[in-house]
Amino acid sequence: MAGSPGLADWLAAQQIGLGFTTYQTNRLFLVGRKQDGSLAINERLFDKPMGLFAQGDTLLMACRYQIWQLDNRLAPGELHRDWDRLYVPSRSYTTGDLNVHDVVRDRHQRILFINTDFSCLAALHPGYSFEPVWRPPFIGKLAAEDRCHLNGLALQDGEATWVTACSRTDVPAGWRHHRTDGGVVVHIPSNEIAGTGLSMPHSPRWHDGRLWLLNAGSGELGYLDGGRFRAVCFCPGFLRGLVFVGHYAVVGLSRLRSRSFAGLDLETRLSGIGQESQCGLVVVDLRTGAIAHRLHIDGVVEELFDVVVLPGVRRPGALGFQDDAIDRLISYPGSDGLVTTKPTVQRPGLGRPVQAAGLPRTAQNRAAGSHQVRYQQVFHLNPDNLLPYELLTSPSLQERWRTQPQRGELLAVSASVAGEMVGLAVAELYSDTDAKPIAELLSMGVVPHCDDREIAPTLLKHLQELAGRPLRR
Repeated sequence: MAGSPGLADWLAAQQIGLGFTTYQTNRLFLVGRKQDGSLAINERLFDKPMGLFAQGDTLLMACRYQIWQLDNRLAPGELHRDWDRLYVPSRSYTTGDLNVHDVVRDRHQRILFINTDFSCLAALHPGYSFEPVWRPPFIGKLAAEDRCHLNGLALQDGEATWVTACSRTDVPAGWRHHRTDGGVVVHIPSNEIAGTGLSMPHSPRWHDGRLWLLNAGSGELGYLDGGRFRAVCFCPGFLRGLVFVGHYAVVGLSRLRSRSFAGLDLETRLSGIGQESQCGLVVVDLRTGAIAHRLHIDGVVEELFDVVVLPGVRRPGALGFQDDAIDRLISYPGSDGLVTTKPTVQRPGLGRPVQAAGLPRTAQNRAAGSHQVRYQQVFHLNPDNLLPYELLTSPSLQERWRTQPQRGELLAVSASVAGEMVGLAVAELYSDTDAKPIAELLSMGVVPHCDDREIAPTLLKHLQELAGRPLRR
């Protein structure tokens, strides 16, 4: 990802962060800025994330067969790894695979979503996959047939008021034959068609007294004016995802897929100016219609779906399910912020974590010398759950278990810096043949870049205090 020169400054001036989804590579991205003013990107893996909705300290995100609610766990002024928001998956609603597109929470705090497969606006209902709330007047029945490719939902004064669809067809997948000019906007309260002649419209949003939307098939951002679409800006990509910040609009761009997007006006227009479709975000100044800032995305990510603004956020982060942070960062009323129940263990190399496929890149390990070392007991140990700590056992405990069975209770003390484990000492409490209690040091390891600290002696001191007797070596 590469931001245009003024993008980070614009985020700072607006005092916002951004979030966007890409179902094509199963990612939620959060965009903010570091202390030095450069862009900060956080990514997390989810299963086919699409519609994204931000309200207060909560995100709603539509995925393949679930709607996830992510809640911020940081108190005002609290930081974690320089994040000032930490969105944690806290609740999920299982809907089944409905091909959910836009999702919102209305002024009644009801979660509503576009059920694209069943061509209807839907709500959550206990005991069911969904509750049909409304369907377009041209849809004859509920059926999992994606008849018109209903995709976008706009709130007006907190009420579900506008939807977009790629056609008015009432046959299975009939919209695929009307991509160039069959798109419509429907006004929910009146059941009337409010706009026609659109090309795969997406992301309707009510802003400043107007209904804005993306005419995705022509690459245009615009608004409805008496039933006609008025283009304000051409963007070099297939458009999905729209949000407003004052007199600016943030728009999501996707590259064209040859089969799905062939024959669109956007393809012809780009070919005419010798330009390829792009993936990323653009910030459009609505006063002039000019693109003011960009976030360009290259590589495996080629298609975006939705984008949200995070007001008052400098650097947002989220927890996912691909590392152990979600099971060790705990909060509760009166906890005075996040509590780290156990530090994470560094990956192979003990100083340069290996990048796992599909996982976000971690920051470079910092020298331990500039950070406080935290010592804490590691509980409930056995040979199996010690496996993640094998790189910090010296001599190797896994080698030991192959020839010597566990004899008694395992005790351990860890040393961590900024939440990452840099040292571990393990002892075993058992009784000899004369029933005499013995505490034996089995293993102790400290990562190389922390050798200049007094970590090893301190680990031994705490472990001996925990054992309540001198350690046999």
